[in-house]
Amino acid sequence: MTPIKEIGECVISVGNDDYLFRPSLINMTKIGSPQEIVQKVADLHNTEVQELIAGMWSATGSLPDWFMKYLNNSNPARRAFSAAIDVLQACCESDLSPLIGDIVPSKTGKRAFVWKQGKMALQDMLLIASSLITHGVIGKAKVRQLQRNESKGTTSEFKAVDYINAARNHFSMTRTEAENLTMTEFILMLNQKYPEQKGFTREEYDQVVDDYFAMKEKRLQG
Repeated sequence: MTPIKEIGECVISVGNDDYLFRPSLINMTKIGSPQEIVQKVADLHNTEVQELIAGMWSATGSLPDWFMKYLNNSNPARRAFSAAIDVLQACCESDLSPLIGDIVPSKTGKRAFVWKQGKMALQDMLLIASSLITHGVIGKAKVRQLQRNESKGTTSEFKAVDYINAARNHFSMTRTEAENLTMTEFILMLNQKYPEQKGFTREEYDQVVDDYFAMKEKRLQG
């Protein structure tokens, strides 16, 4: 089982079991509604949670029980953890209970159910889920982004079907083939099909403006 890492696939092996994760467009729809998908992206990329976990790991090399209890009482951390579980489950066809844990009845009585951790560490779950949803929704392709194509706004929903239909139209794909693309793969294919775009990237535009004002200032001083 060999993943194509460049388009977001990954494999996690535990003993004799291999778990293949593929952030395809169709798998993104399993995360939730178009609005819920965008919310999961935000929850997983919460800088407060990332900094807390990274700081503790850097300082102690582990996530102590007291710290996990603190995270469990933090609303942003709970949302990030829940989002990670949803994304991991959506991207893998295997039963992930041994890997990421499962919901079991609480023994304390404080809550009806609690999450019993699997073999994967929490920080790894968050890191991998964040990478998967980025490859599946945003894309991680190094392409030349023109200034006129840059979006300054944000979106409240991610409609995977729009990209599936676009892939079928641009690349004459079957529905199944288009559904199995990741967003990174989709962007790379678009860039390969339409490489000769004319215009400035943001960096090129800024450089031209800087050069213009530098030349103008030099002339005024002369």
